[in-house]
Amino acid sequence: MLAALLLPSLLTSGAEPPPDAVKLNEPRVQYRNNEASATRSPWIDANGWRILRSPGKTFVYRVKGEAAALAAAEAFTYGSGALISADPPGTDAFARMLEFLKTIPSAELPPVADFGVVDDGSDASGELLNLLTRMNLLYKIEKNPDRAFRVTKEDEHNPSVAAHKIRSQIGDDNRSLRIYGSEVVVGRLLAGPRQARVFLLNYAARPALGLRVRIKGEYSKGELRASGLPDAHLADLTQDGPATEFTIPELRTFAVIDLSRN
Repeated sequence: MLAALLLPSLLTSGAEPPPDAVKLNEPRVQYRNNEASATRSPWIDANGWRILRSPGKTFVYRVKGEAAALAAAEAFTYGSGALISADPPGTDAFARMLEFLKTIPSAELPPVADFGVVDDGSDASGELLNLLTRMNLLYKIEKNPDRAFRVTKEDEHNPSVAAHKIRSQIGDDNRSLRIYGSEVVVGRLLAGPRQARVFLLNYAARPALGLRVRIKGEYSKGELRASGLPDAHLADLTQDGPATEFTIPELRTFAVIDLSRN
């Protein structure tokens, strides 16, 4: 039996969301000066961790322009039928993304997590979840430690230190999802015994080109659906030991990749 996919909804002009709706940030990239060098480092304003942290809540975005398309894709990725309030250009962008989302078939696959994070609801815990999401480290939110995971890390006073420590403890070779070639793409992975689904969100205003993705597991077939690119196909799908790698030639705003073992 296939699970129904939740689609985001557009708030009509003048309508207000429920008073208890959780307000989400406009998804985007901000470039900040790097104190250690003359370059600017990208800071991703992503909301996936907020959605995962509050299952069952109603979420609302207030966005403009193309950000409405990214907001719709982000909500879809994390299984939320979020409400989106947008200006006229944003309404058009939302409509285009919604039509694309309707082409994605349902799939009943559980999310993949490489470790658990004990969330006490604090700001420090939230910042840790935020950093882990941006670093494409796949976690499960827990109230109590789960010994089934190789690493279970409680919050520390410095979320940045905690996030890098978790990455070191897991080891990059043991991560279920790795993305090469971009600092502004966030992924999510679902997987079952014979299938996997990868979501890719590009938070930048320009396309990501030649994006390489590595997934734990051996898959022989892959199908790419990419927003704004009706003829998109995966390139260089190969198996490397216990993992599968492939290239996304161009990622505009959003893509979904379905992998199978046969």
